[in-house]
Amino acid sequence: MQCPICGSISIDDFLHRHDVPVHQNLLISTQNAALNVVRGDLDMVVCEQCGFVFNRSFDPSKLSYGEAYENTQSYSTYFLNYMQEYVDWLVADCGVRNSRIVEVGCGKGVFLKMLVEPLEHNNTGDGYDPSYLGPLQMLGGRLRFHRQFYDASAVGTPADVVTCRHVIEHVQSPMQLLTSIRAALTKNVSARVFFETPCIEWMLRNQVVWDFFYEHCSLFSAASLRTAFQNAGFIVNSVTHVFEGQYLLLSATFDGHDEVVYTPAEIPNMAYEYARQEAKTIKAWKTKVERLANDGKVAVWGAGAKGNTFVNLVDRDRELIDCVIDVNPNKQGHFVPGTGHPIVGISQLTKRDIKNAILMNPNYQEEKLSLIVSEAASTQLIG
Repeated sequence: MQCPICGSISIDDFLHRHDVPVHQNLLISTQNAALNVVRGDLDMVVCEQCGFVFNRSFDPSKLSYGEAYENTQSYSTYFLNYMQEYVDWLVADCGVRNSRIVEVGCGKGVFLKMLVEPLEHNNTGDGYDPSYLGPLQMLGGRLRFHRQFYDASAVGTPADVVTCRHVIEHVQSPMQLLTSIRAALTKNVSARVFFETPCIEWMLRNQVVWDFFYEHCSLFSAASLRTAFQNAGFIVNSVTHVFEGQYLLLSATFDGHDEVVYTPAEIPNMAYEYARQEAKTIKAWKTKVERLANDGKVAVWGAGAKGNTFVNLVDRDRELIDCVIDVNPNKQGHFVPGTGHPIVGISQLTKRDIKNAILMNPNYQEEKLSLIVSEAASTQLIG
């Protein structure tokens, strides 16, 4: 097998999980259906030439990105503020005004609407996503949505700016996506692209075992992300760490020439060290959850990919964790893929007598603490 980014055959396995749920953000209405979801294998490998990490056993035919796919994060005030800061940076610092914007993988359209809605920006937008729900046109036609993947049928849409947030990690062949976007923009050499994706360095360095899951088949370091864009013919202006280091944000253009340089940095060594520690980390978490459960009911806070992966790793048979809390009302009343844990709203903290709630992402700690106070709940937040 070759590396999808640089073509090297110097790739090594470092993580294997058998029979994992292929979806972490699919709305599942019954516990029985949650237990009988489609499963696949996680076989993560690292390229020793460029540092790219990918799942060699990934099968895209197992996935279903339709209307039942729900990964809206903007119900969190913290994340909504982060999105607004991103929008402000694009408009104020990058001059994204008077622009035709295409968003690849727009989800429910929240981010693109934030860029287009203010009249003073004078932007228009086209969003592509098969999971989009809502009207196909908004803001007097300035904002349009397409319930489809961004593929060959979409590359004729004119664009001055292309944004793509948390999509490329879901794509088995990242170079195919990037070269399609590059080809679509050949008539506008001044066009700019902005990509955001999780940072594999952060995951490995912090032993974040719940950040490895089936949907994310392609994981980048700053160096491998730069290499991928260079190989696709882009000029990389910057790759920065954002969201407290958890994400990478890349900006690129076409004006010039970039020599492709393969710099795996420390990613292979970090991957091998992660592999040596993963079983110990999972065992330690299970021991901690067992101790907490002996003291009262335990919940996990966050029914996104992190929380759902965590309960599948430490409580597959629903013996220790009572439920999963999420502020997204669309997820409440559904069940975690793979385990069948119920997903509930914060009002259930008191009703279910939750003693301890494990927070999956430390970035949200202040927000979740304030929600606990507002509910007058006695729940302790663990994170």
